[in-house]
Amino acid sequence: MRDEWEHAHTDYTVPAQRHIPASLAESESDWRHYLECSTPNGWLIQHNAMTEALVSGEPMYLLHTTKDIDAIRASRELHVSTGCLVGALYCSPLVSQREGLRPHNLGAYLMRTKPSTTPLVFEVTSDAPIPPKGVDYLHLGAIHLRTYLRYQSFLTPAENDQLDRTVLNGLSAAAVFLDVALRNAAGHATPAPDFIDRLSDAVAHVPFLGYLYFEVLSEYLMLHSATPETKTYAQAGELNNWLYKRLAFAVVDGMDQLFDLARFAPRHDRLVQVIEGVEPALGAGAAEYVRRRLSHLFARTALHPCQDAASVTFQGADLSTLRNAAPGLIGQMIYREIRYMPRYPRLYHCFEKAKALEAWDYWNSEGIPTPFNGILPKGEIGINPVYPRSAVRVWTAEQDGKGYLHPAEEVAAVFTPHLASWWAPPRQRVTQNTATGSRVDLALEAPISTQRLSANGVSIWPPNS
Repeated sequence: MRDEWEHAHTDYTVPAQRHIPASLAESESDWRHYLECSTPNGWLIQHNAMTEALVSGEPMYLLHTTKDIDAIRASRELHVSTGCLVGALYCSPLVSQREGLRPHNLGAYLMRTKPSTTPLVFEVTSDAPIPPKGVDYLHLGAIHLRTYLRYQSFLTPAENDQLDRTVLNGLSAAAVFLDVALRNAAGHATPAPDFIDRLSDAVAHVPFLGYLYFEVLSEYLMLHSATPETKTYAQAGELNNWLYKRLAFAVVDGMDQLFDLARFAPRHDRLVQVIEGVEPALGAGAAEYVRRRLSHLFARTALHPCQDAASVTFQGADLSTLRNAAPGLIGQMIYREIRYMPRYPRLYHCFEKAKALEAWDYWNSEGIPTPFNGILPKGEIGINPVYPRSAVRVWTAEQDGKGYLHPAEEVAAVFTPHLASWWAPPRQRVTQNTATGSRVDLALEAPISTQRLSANGVSIWPPNS
């Protein structure tokens, strides 16, 4: 169990250490070297302001936004959400300066796009420097699968059969593309335009691919961007989060209202058009980057490390075989499918708190009061609600005309090991808009609960959940 959590965390200040499947054309170390040394902003992977703040041993200042401060005051409790940070309060860094607390560009984005929320400032004082180990939700698949298998007795036989059929049907429909991705990861390149179009078609059957697609493009934009805006953020030690926000909103209609990466599936021509719209110079290289990088990450996140990527096939394979060969992918598919079952709102805490308890135990043993999203150290950071060796204070905040935050009223609330209310995005069937190439909704299938707030008003905003 601990090995799985270690596998799901990344420390960019040390060499790559994960065990990965055999036959991959490029190792994790190869990619790390390329990203750090051959991209304009790769130096920020190791030498970013957030990592430096973590290892400094100084108090961390973090920004969170909430829609209902009155509920927090009334309950005197702070709850955490699931998603990309498993079980932490989603925040972004603040930098203490003479003029006040300066938001990270991610926090500035949240402040600008959530004007009806109340900003909260957290001061986290730990007992020691914090290891810069971030949790990578793309690598949580094996943990999702193990948790499901442990608690599958909570589902009826009919519910388990339905889940198995849905997962296997999705795998069967996307099997040809999944095999193409593995062959590409093993060095057998296919034309990028065809690869992207096949990827787009496969997302509808394996929604996890939409998340992988989005994260690869986000990485591409943040590390390769050379705009004045990006250079300004880089000077402050920050990757530019505005780039992938613009990407998501341009690709999927209504993404600013419902951030659901299962709908992220641009075809090749649309991909190039959107990237050129975000930053013209990056359009030409986007598709080939996705082909290489997504294939590599798919093999690493889908397959068990003891597998050989050149010999695994999804075509004709039964579910039992795939659970052993590709536990990461099966777990990710189950995680995204099970929440649409009618009884899942009543079972949510059984499955999700089981993972949160393991994450909290891992973070506490590693000395991590503030876990971050470790796909890249881009500023998505959270607060571990049960870390025993740190002091946490919280204030409401006011923003001045220059964008700095100033603590206003201290809030008498404490963290509890309680997960915010269950929520899943309405499942949407989508198709291509023939005029624009963007994804448009055809129908909604809403889960039983669509509550976005916890009982005490702490908002859920992990966009990669």
